[in-house]
Amino acid sequence: MFFKLALSKSVVTNAIKVSLVVGSVLVAINHGDAIMNNEINLKRALKIGLNYLVPYLVASYSAVKALQQQLSK
Repeated sequence: MFFKLALSKSVVTNAIKVSLVVGSVLVAINHGDAIMNNEINLKRALKIGLNYLVPYLVASYSAVKALQQQLSK
């Protein structure tokens, strides 16, 4: 049931929106200087990817838990 909810259109759409906003802020804070100086390598690119993945996973998890709680009432 968890993964079915996590892959639902509403959860995915919301998590993507959160990830784009939060991830972009994190990238600007953590890697902005390197981006401005064109110092991007594979290691940094992977870290930048994680700046988007983590908020996506957190938003998805939170949404699914809230939906599960609503459904159990």
